[in-house]
Amino acid sequence: MSTPLSQKSTLTEIEQRFDNDVERFANLDTGQVATIDAPLAMELITAAALAATPAATRILDIGCGAGNNTIKLLRSHDGGNLDCDLNDLSLPMLVRAQQRVAQETSGRVNIIRGDFRTAPFADGGYDIILAAAVLHHLRDEQDWLAAFTRIYSLLRPKGSFWATDLVSHEIDPVQRLMWRRYGDYLEATGGGEYREKVDRYIDQEDSPRPATFQLDLMRRVGFNSVDILHKNSCFAAFGGIRD
Repeated sequence: MSTPLSQKSTLTEIEQRFDNDVERFANLDTGQVATIDAPLAMELITAAALAATPAATRILDIGCGAGNNTIKLLRSHDGGNLDCDLNDLSLPMLVRAQQRVAQETSGRVNIIRGDFRTAPFADGGYDIILAAAVLHHLRDEQDWLAAFTRIYSLLRPKGSFWATDLVSHEIDPVQRLMWRRYGDYLEATGGGEYREKVDRYIDQEDSPRPATFQLDLMRRVGFNSVDILHKNSCFAAFGGIRD
């Protein structure tokens, strides 16, 4: 990553890019082709959410995109009648997500546009919070602390939070190794031009942190039970329970 944090894309610029990419993200199987093991990670975080919080009645999907992770969770939920709050920067994404999710649940489906750190959610209102491919847009350490503090405050006691995301590494040689492996994956998926395209927008938009950093931060804000579900190259799935 060469672009300084101060010169990374703004939330408005990120919103505009996703406004123009709704249909790609509306495919449950291929919406996250740039993410290694995306289908597996989606399955794991939604399965873990239901296993850790079996009596859930209300969920929040942060950075929901077109709703894939909520749909996956609902299809695995016995009865599928959860109330779902969907949050994203992109209004076209939210409209598409609401259409798709409403077909999967008899519960209420509400859309909330904006930055999840300041959006009007109900504190202590959620049994499950999902965040897929959203945390890597956070910038400095204050951003990260504010984000995890907010997530913790939104969960009910015994509620759980599950994320899958792009991550970096604490050990420089390992970071270089894993980034090279990710580049090889991109090239095998879409060729050299695709690899360069993804490299460019990650460098401009994203500022991932190590999974270890994020788990430590979860403990710092109050999560006592945290776990890693899966890690492959520059991607990890992890979560925790508010005790």
